[in-house]
Order: sequence, then structure tokens, then C-alpha cells
Amino acid sequence: MEVLAAEAQAARVNDMPSDITAVIPAYQAAATLDAVVRKTVPHLPVLVVDDGSTDETAQVAGAAGAEVLCQTPNQGKGAALRAGFSRALDGGAEAIITLDADGQHDPASIPAFLDAWHTQHSPLIIGQRDFGLMPLSRRLANELGTTVFSWAVGRHIPDNQSGFRLIARPLLPRLLDSSEAGFEFEVETITLAIRAGLEIDWVPIPTIYEDQGSHIRPIAHVTNFLRVAWAAHRSVRVPLDLDTDSSQPKRP
Repeated sequence: MEVLAAEAQAARVNDMPSDITAVIPAYQAAATLDAVVRKTVPHLPVLVVDDGSTDETAQVAGAAGAEVLCQTPNQGKGAALRAGFSRALDGGAEAIITLDADGQHDPASIPAFLDAWHTQHSPLIIGQRDFGLMPLSRRLANELGTTVFSWAVGRHIPDNQSGFRLIARPLLPRLLDSSEAGFEFEVETITLAIRAGLEIDWVPIPTIYEDQGSHIRPIAHVTNFLRVAWAAHRSVRVPLDLDTDSSQPKRP
């Protein structure tokens, strides 16, 4: 039985994409991170960026099978993602799948992202949630955000704040230049893709909400979202010339 288990483990590792890494930003996530990492490692190598946690987030991530990158003090989700992107790019990644540490993103959806990447080759593939399955306050906020941001960029963007997404070259290296610290980084990513004329694809993902705390501060969240939406409206028609020499995606 042990030999068979070892052979199955080796086959799983050999089947993993060698150029795609899962990046999980984490803050005070010790209670939920173990399950997220353990469900992700069968699909992809995992890098957890511990964003200044004071609990056992880093230890939990390492024990569950992830590589751990710690940054202190807490700098925000955007900064944590950029740190993870930089580490993954240095390791030769051509694409990254991001998911949250709180359990709201089901790692079982990762194959859907990989299938879309191998079929469509789009540098940005976003997990689309069903707003109708959210608590009322979250549903209204997301529906309003969809309306505002779609107006800002001049096209329908069905889910602009989903953190479950695949980001690939040539877009990926450009994101390291962003100065957005929080969730605004994910919204800005869509604007940059549009400006660069890159395709954006969508995959349906489960909409999961548990009884757990949130790090979102509503007033600051709305203020920052309106700021980044207005910035998108002002910049979206300005073409973005990516470095095609160094950032062309290698087709799977």
C-alpha cells in the first residue's frame, strides 16, 4: 500500500504544470489556511505570502505543503500578491493562479482555469461568482460595483473583485509596477489588461460564504473602489504597450 501511495504521489507531481504557481496572500489566516493549501497542492505548487500575520499563518502554510514568503509589517493584499508574483517569476513561472486564504475559493476549480488557459491562452482568466448566492449586503455591493466599473471601462465586466484568477505573461510582469496596496490591485489588473488589448476570459466558480470575519472596512473599501474606478475611466482609452520582447507568453 505504501509503494502504491508513493507511486501515485510521484505521478501527481509529474502531472503538475511546471510553469504555473498558486499564490495565496494570507493575513491572520491560521484557522482556514490549512484546508486551502492541502486542497491546492494536488493541482499546483503553492506559494503563501504571509502579510505580517501575528498568528500561526506561516507555520500552518508550511506544514500543509506550501512555500512560505513572509513580509512585515502588514502591507495589504496588493503588496502581498506582488511579492508572490515576483518570487514566482524569478522561479520561471509563466502563469499564476491566485486564490484567497479564507476558504471562499474552492481549489477544486483550479482545473477549470488550467483548461481555459490551455484552450484560450488568455493572459487574464477570472473566476466569476454568482452574486445571487451571496448575503444581501455583499450581493448589492458587488452588483453596484459591476455597474460602476463596467461604465468606467466601457465594457461589461461581470465580476471585477473576484480574487480567484489566472494571470499570465505578458500581463504578469507589468503588475509589479503597481502601487495599489489592497483589493484595488485586482481591479487595476483588469484595466491594464484592457489597455493592453489583451483577452479576458471567465470561468464560473462556486460562491462560498462562511461565518467568518472580514478584513474589509466598508467606508474605506467604497472610497478606494470609486477612486480606482475613476482612474480606470480616465486611463482605459490610453493604449498600454507591453514589452513584447521579454513578456511574450509561452503557449502551453
